[in-house]
Amino acid sequence: MPPATAHVVIVTGPSGAGRSTAINALEDLGFEAIDNLPLRLLPRLLKGTPPDRPLALGIDPRTRDFGAEELLAAYDTLQEDPAYMVDLVYLDCEPATLLRRYSETRRRHPLAPDADPADGIALERGMLAPLRARADVLIDTTSLSVHDTRARIEEVFVSESGARMAIQVTSFSYRRGVPQAADMVFDCRFLRNPHWDMALRPLDGRAEQVQSYVAEDARFAPFRDQVESMLDLLLPAFRAEGKSHLTVAFGCTGGKHRSVTLTETVGQNLAQAGWQVSIRHRDLDTDRDRPLPPTRQPGSVTDGEAGKP
Repeated sequence: MPPATAHVVIVTGPSGAGRSTAINALEDLGFEAIDNLPLRLLPRLLKGTPPDRPLALGIDPRTRDFGAEELLAAYDTLQEDPAYMVDLVYLDCEPATLLRRYSETRRRHPLAPDADPADGIALERGMLAPLRARADVLIDTTSLSVHDTRARIEEVFVSESGARMAIQVTSFSYRRGVPQAADMVFDCRFLRNPHWDMALRPLDGRAEQVQSYVAEDARFAPFRDQVESMLDLLLPAFRAEGKSHLTVAFGCTGGKHRSVTLTETVGQNLAQAGWQVSIRHRDLDTDRDRPLPPTRQPGSVTDGEAGKP
C-alpha cells in the first residue's frame, strides 16, 4: 500500500550549481529520481494513486517547455493536495564560480551554446529568480565540493521513515558573507580575538589552545549558555512543527578562530544531548584558494574589531 502522504522533491537551479549531484544523492537515499523532466509531463506523472516511493524530480531551463511561473503553479497545486508533501530545492552558486567551472570543464552553457557562458549564466539566473525566492531548501554550492553537496542533501533528507531533525552547526567569515541557508545566525566578533596572538594566529578554533584563549573572555561562557538555552527551547518546537533540518551559524571576521570555537563547542554539546548534528567550517578549507582582504593593524578606526583585544 502507498503511504498516506507521498514525498515529492523538486530540484532546480542554474546549470553547474550541482543539481545533478543532488538528484544522484537523493536517488542513493531511496528516492525514485527523474532528471530533466519536461514540465508538461508532471501532472501526468502524479495523476492517480500517489507513488509508493518518494520522488526526486530534476527540472530546469534546459527542458523545452520550462517556465518558472508554470513550475511554481504546479508546486502550489501539489502543496494543496493532502496526498503529497512537496519540497522545492534550489541549488545556487555565485556567477563567478559558475563561470570558472565552465572554463575548467570547457563545456558550453546550454542557454548560450554559441556565446560567452557568462551570457547564459546571467540569462538562466534571471529565469530562475522566482524559484529561488520560493525555495524550501536553498543550498549555495559556491564553496562546496561535490562531496560537500551530497552531504548537505543527506543532512536535509536523511531518511523518509521518521527521521530525526538534522542540525548543521557551521562557522563562517563575515568577510565572505552570511550563509544563505542559515536559519539562526550568531555574531562572535565581540569575543577575544586569537588573531592578535602570534602563537595562535596560524591555528584555528579546533585547537585546544585557541579554545582556551577564547574561553578566557568573561563573556564567552554566558554567551554560549544563552545560545544553548535558546536552542534547548527552540529545537523541540521546530521538530514538533515538522522541520526536518536546521542550520545554526556562528560568524567572526575571518571564520577561523572564534566562530570555529563556538561551532565546535555548541555542536558537540548538542550531539551529546542526543541531537543529530553535523559540524562544518565553511571558510577553513577555502583559505588557501580564496585569500581574505588585507587585515588592518590594531588601532584602526575603520575596522570594527581591529582595535579589540
